[in-house]
Amino acid sequence: MAVMSDTDRARVWRGLMRAWSAQHETVPNNLKADIRAAVDAMDTFLNDNASTVNNALPTAFKNNATNAQKAMLLACVALARYDVEALRRLLGEID
Repeated sequence: MAVMSDTDRARVWRGLMRAWSAQHETVPNNLKADIRAAVDAMDTFLNDNASTVNNALPTAFKNNATNAQKAMLLACVALARYDVEALRRLLGEID
């Protein structure tokens, strides 16, 4: 899978900026351009390491899940590690 288009990367960046602003959060000592660069870097990292992530999955899931399902799994596990409330907003009840 290729990296996201510039338009999609900008959507992620704008979404993060809006969400953090609505929650009155900031990333200290970072400009908007720094956060955009972080989105770009993470997208590139995930693209460059997609096979490593895929190979970490159990065979049945790896062979049968769609790329979208694998991405959702990755996103949910990462979100659960850092912000369970955000995961609840995404998935609904998780307990």
